[in-house]
Amino acid sequence: MAGPGVAEAGDAAVVAPSAAALAPAARRSRALPAPVRALRPVALGVAALVLLAALWELVKAVVPEDGWSVGELRVLPRTTDLAMPHVTEMLARLGEPLTSQPGADPLWLAVLRAGGTSLRIAAVSWVIGVVVGFGLALLMTRFRVARSAVLPLVVLSQTVPLIALAPLVKGWGSKLELGFTWEPWMSVAVIASYLAFFPVAVGALRGLTSPDTLHRELFAGYAASWTQELVRLRLPASVPHLLPALRLAATSAVLGVVVAEVSTGMPGGIGRMILEFANFASSDPAKPWAPIFGAVLLGLVASGAVALLGTALRRFRRAEVAA
Repeated sequence: MAGPGVAEAGDAAVVAPSAAALAPAARRSRALPAPVRALRPVALGVAALVLLAALWELVKAVVPEDGWSVGELRVLPRTTDLAMPHVTEMLARLGEPLTSQPGADPLWLAVLRAGGTSLRIAAVSWVIGVVVGFGLALLMTRFRVARSAVLPLVVLSQTVPLIALAPLVKGWGSKLELGFTWEPWMSVAVIASYLAFFPVAVGALRGLTSPDTLHRELFAGYAASWTQELVRLRLPASVPHLLPALRLAATSAVLGVVVAEVSTGMPGGIGRMILEFANFASSDPAKPWAPIFGAVLLGLVASGAVALLGTALRRFRRAEVAA
């Protein structure tokens, strides 16, 4: 039976390398005042948005209204006010009423409500994707034969267009007898989880298999069981790989929800709003961009919410590895 040395081995194998990896970053971080460190991500995000808006206006000012083509291939888009409204016009439209009817809500409020509906569904799909993806990663880590059999199927699954699965999942869900009514949003959540599980499965597999032979042999020397090795070594070592994968899964869940809402016709969400507002492209060109901004904001909120997990896992958070 493994003794207390297993815990000591886990600390030696995981915590010590983590501290060493964090040392340069920690020194650079301490060189900045605490308020600056806290506001730095926000400032970078705002700067990126300002840069994107400036680039939009630059393209609109430089590129001809009919765009630019090489032969029959269009290289740059049209820059007319119908195709590319000014940034100020799009922002101003957010504060105007949704419709011309008296007492209509402002456009930003309608987008916010639709975004809240989509965000709740995306949260459910993210949980489903994390459970399925991490379960597959554990299976592939524990059994080599499962890795050889399952990993190619996991990769192959992402070649199937999501829009092709939407009507199938919706039809299957309506025929299930589970003791409760299968709601349309449940089909959307399942469809979106199809995108969310992939980065978790791949990232968790990379993380769980990241400990080197020396550390695994150390645990074997203490006669540690596979479960003890998983909890004390593999899970802490997987954190730098898993956190980026979870953030990517969150944004993938939002994307999946938007596509699924369009494909299944579920009302009330940001995806359906994008489809409906596209009809106003000629009469109200700034209006269709409002739900697009809302979808971008949803992705940022989802990714930021998952990033908060990193604060709880700071002990094991070394330099993160791209998913």
